[in-house]
Amino acid sequence: MASHPYISGAGNITQMIGFLRKNFPGTVNSDTVKKYGLASKNESYVINALQFLGLIDEEGKRTDTGHEVLSTHDEEEFRPKFAELIKTAYSDLFDIFADEAWALPKTKLIGYFRQADKTSDIIGTRQAAVFQALRSIAGYEVQAEPKAQAATGTKRPKAVAAKSQKTKVEGPHTAETSPATGAGKTPTKSDMALTVRIEINLPAEGTQETYDAIFKSIKANLYP
Repeated sequence: MASHPYISGAGNITQMIGFLRKNFPGTVNSDTVKKYGLASKNESYVINALQFLGLIDEEGKRTDTGHEVLSTHDEEEFRPKFAELIKTAYSDLFDIFADEAWALPKTKLIGYFRQADKTSDIIGTRQAAVFQALRSIAGYEVQAEPKAQAATGTKRPKAVAAKSQKTKVEGPHTAETSPATGAGKTPTKSDMALTVRIEINLPAEGTQETYDAIFKSIKANLYP
């Protein structure tokens, strides 16, 4: 049997300690855990964690040390006291890693608990999660796990952002600067654009022949 506590949901232990900080009864057992609606059918794992920390004894009786620590209202005073409970309970872990244990990543914790208790990967993972939850209560943040490298062991090349090519946009050429004409050359007809507005006042008394003659003259002299 594993000597270090474990449970499928370490948050149940965190919540239970939170409830006990508000009201720590003289006896804590499975019924107490059920009353708070925690760890359904896994109440014994919560009790085991509380006993491991020395908050309650083997009979579920509240210990003097446990009451003194959990009744500390000021958070700044509570955290170092709770940290001492953890160091005492996990003395084997701290004997090896000293204060570095507060910052060990989960993978190293799993490896330690599996070797220490000869447990499976699942149990070792749960033991590590419980320790992480407890040290978080003591004010030590859980360290983020490093990202796994690719299976080949080679570093992935960094993505290189494609550089957008700047395209020089030329404005429309005037007749004076057009490459076709060149500087100082007289612009040809194809290089120039001419807009002509014609206003025609048709005589009211004119006949159809008069109108046809006017438009025929315009077409012959101005178009194209």
